[in-house]
Amino acid sequence: MSTRARSRRYDSVQQDWRAILPEAKAAFFQNHTEELENTYLMLSISLDEAIEFRLSGWAAKAFQAIGVTPELSSLLACRMGAVLDSMKQQARHFGVVPNLAPLDTANFRTGFGQRMARLSSLLSHVLLSERSQFLYKLSALEHIVREVTDSFIESAECLAEDQPLSPSFSWQVLDACHFDLNTCLRETVVLLKSFLLVLPEDQMPGLDFIIRRRSPARPDQRFKAPVIHAGRISAAAGK
Repeated sequence: MSTRARSRRYDSVQQDWRAILPEAKAAFFQNHTEELENTYLMLSISLDEAIEFRLSGWAAKAFQAIGVTPELSSLLACRMGAVLDSMKQQARHFGVVPNLAPLDTANFRTGFGQRMARLSSLLSHVLLSERSQFLYKLSALEHIVREVTDSFIESAECLAEDQPLSPSFSWQVLDACHFDLNTCLRETVVLLKSFLLVLPEDQMPGLDFIIRRRSPARPDQRFKAPVIHAGRISAAAGK
């Protein structure tokens, strides 16, 4: 399924769920998801433009167009991370968690994303409490966002400098990472709405404050993956 098709599928889910959220929660949901969606849209438009230049044979323009995507991908990652981590902190403190499904490997293209999705599916049968499953899924999405954003930025910067060792592979990495960022965004949106369904309304101001405090208007620096790594995992699925 293409990125656009998956976006439409999740958009229909958003519209269905908006009807069952109380007015205050619906407004909360819309405010925070619009920031995420607008950032993702800017990233996608910039990447599409670069790809169109490349397919038209204008390599120099393609490399130039791709130069704006590292900052946009970093901003998207920071904002998604703010929402995911805020839900995690709120759930740990108050113990409020929704029902959820594990991540699906079919919705990821990078090797790292598929590995984390397989682990999510496995642990869904091992972790007994809904709270543990919810916290793990949030953490898994945070890790995927960090890893694929770093891979996206690394490939985009190489192309922008017109010095990639393998231009074709770098474009493949960008496409796979963009796909997985879209998946993580859709999962984040669904999780936020599920969380709002069970969150007491008197806890909403606290969640709003945490998200906004942790979500920058612009990234201060290149997005970095967690310090602890088991080793660099190839960005392209199956590589």
